[in-house]
Amino acid sequence: MTSFGIMIPPMNVGYDEIRRVWREADGIPEIEHAWLFDHLMPIGGDPDGPIFEGWTLLSALAAQTERIRLGLMVTSNRFRPPAVLAKIATTVDVVSGGRLDFGIGAGSRPSHPLARREYDGHGLPYHTQDDAVAALAEACTVIRRLWTEAEPFDFDGEHVKLKGAFGNPKPVQRPHPPIMIGGRASATLRVVAEHADQWNIPGGGDIEDLAARSRLLDRFCAEIGRDPASITRSIFLPVDYDKPAATREKIEEATGAGFGHVVLGLGNPYPDGVVRWVADELIR
Repeated sequence: MTSFGIMIPPMNVGYDEIRRVWREADGIPEIEHAWLFDHLMPIGGDPDGPIFEGWTLLSALAAQTERIRLGLMVTSNRFRPPAVLAKIATTVDVVSGGRLDFGIGAGSRPSHPLARREYDGHGLPYHTQDDAVAALAEACTVIRRLWTEAEPFDFDGEHVKLKGAFGNPKPVQRPHPPIMIGGRASATLRVVAEHADQWNIPGGGDIEDLAARSRLLDRFCAEIGRDPASITRSIFLPVDYDKPAATREKIEEATGAGFGHVVLGLGNPYPDGVVRWVADELIR
């Protein structure tokens, strides 16, 4: 059974527009989840245009919706200390009544200059990709423990060090919100195999390449004795309003390759009734 959702990048657009689209999505059963992304400066359009902080906006939208699951696709683990991020995510899960899907990733690669500049612009350190992936694995461990452990604990990792760490309240969802890890690099897929309930990869290109990444994840799961089927395969597909048939073809390719969780990326400006159009033209 395929699950469909939408993603709206909260850049170069007003809050009222984002809220309008999310409220519409909340009333359309074919749309099961909605997503924002996690950037601090625009990565498309006007590079100096407005952009909203993802978790703050997600909490506001959680309070104004009732049904759809929601999340960030995906949080940069470079932006916030993991224990702080666990607290933020718990707050959103509580505000939403237990509808959070917790998306996280290692952070943008240096090859994307519009993404890289946001680290320099906000005084955030930017380490090597190897360090970022190792830090992601430790972050997932710490966040899960903060969500589930009943007593304070210490953690002495290479990248994360905590003393007397404790999460209270706990998330509404038990044992914890589903963890979605985004990425395609082999090192990241090893972290997915160990920690994720869902794995997301950008689509739209060669479907065989994406299917090969999925098979590699299967192999990494087998190496640690995990059932590969326990990880939902998620794909992000950009929507072309002028070419719905082409988008439908990409959806068919993706679902045929085993991606049962489809996130449709909507571009700004958003036409009136855009989510109903998605349901009628792309899903049904």
